[in-house]
Amino acid sequence: MPDKSSDECAMNVSPSFQYAYSTISIRYFDALLADIDKLDRDGKLSTNTVYRKYLNHAKFQIPESTTDFQSVIIVAVPGSPMLVNFHFKGAKHEIMLPPNYYDDGLTEEDLCRTIQNDVIQTPGYSIERAKHVYLKLLAVRSGLGRYGRNNICYVEGMGSLPALYAFFTDFRFKSDNWLEIKMMDMCEECEACIRQCPTGCLSKADFVIDAGKCLTLYNEIKGEFPGWIDPQAHNALMGCMKCQQCCPANRGVLRRSGRIAEVTEKETESILNESLDDETANSLSDKLRMFSPEDAHHFLPILARNLRVLLFR
Repeated sequence: MPDKSSDECAMNVSPSFQYAYSTISIRYFDALLADIDKLDRDGKLSTNTVYRKYLNHAKFQIPESTTDFQSVIIVAVPGSPMLVNFHFKGAKHEIMLPPNYYDDGLTEEDLCRTIQNDVIQTPGYSIERAKHVYLKLLAVRSGLGRYGRNNICYVEGMGSLPALYAFFTDFRFKSDNWLEIKMMDMCEECEACIRQCPTGCLSKADFVIDAGKCLTLYNEIKGEFPGWIDPQAHNALMGCMKCQQCCPANRGVLRRSGRIAEVTEKETESILNESLDDETANSLSDKLRMFSPEDAHHFLPILARNLRVLLFR
């Protein structure tokens, strides 16, 4: 099997999208698991039940396959926040939708084709999506990114906003990336994100956050918000952007925000009343790009709860 030289981190532009990538040998998977186990033994990972379900769902596990996988390719694609205007009671309410919560149109086929043509560049090798892995840790260990104090992975030129993907391949890369887990140098003397975090989940001592206090954990799942979360803490339709908006490393990339089609008064009321007919479900699916029409009713209680707190606080 041939080797291929690779930079520690490479930035490229395919015919349809910009991306950066790095690679890591499959032989490091046990060490990646050890990274997580050590954090857990040291008491740095939250015991929150919901967070634990996320944690247990993510594994560094090689697929049971006849393919002799040799490497993992980690890809970062730039993202940007979107602004959505919800019309309600005669007023227009501008609400942010962070990256990774809406469909940017990039498909798995697009990614695989680009990896095959531009990264591997040799026909005949297998590519398989690596699901349920710790993407941030992979990116940092491979040299693609660095942790911020807010526990988010930052990639050069993309800040904390890129979407991360990982793919197994039976191609063996010559470079053997395995970098120290570290925080960005600029975070050492900066506490902007700590000051802006609305729930106090960030720490001066470490870049591992208290996930059980993170607002994002609660507005991604069904149910009432805990009473200790101040309604004024909410700042986005999903997720939270407080620690990223104030971050000096994001000054350039946050200017790339865009807009999604406006949500009408009738559509806003349908969300708040948790009552969507098929026409409205199809329309909101097209506009918000957050769910398929088939998934609209499953997603509706979360969307309605989040929208209520933003409109009525």
